[in-house]
Amino acid sequence: MFMDHKQVQRIKDQYPQGTRIRLIGMDDPYAPILSGTEGMVNVVDDIGTLHCTFDNGRTLGVIPGEDSFSVISRPEQPELQESEAERFSMKME
Repeated sequence: MFMDHKQVQRIKDQYPQGTRIRLIGMDDPYAPILSGTEGMVNVVDDIGTLHCTFDNGRTLGVIPGEDSFSVISRPEQPELQESEAERFSMKME
């Protein structure tokens, strides 16, 4: 499955580093990870693969649309810096 740049960027935004996932199913006859195994997204590469470290110590790429998984949690969003907060504020006069 080929993804264009916009689709890959959407995946990167949806699954940032630190996102915790639970694997539901994986179609990998050579090195499958058991259903129910949990892990953390380390990085999403330029073709949209989620490179994860699983709680059992394994590392493997998870492919959205090919492999089934659910999100357990996402990293907390950092608080806006003052300059960023000012850009988003609206003054009502």
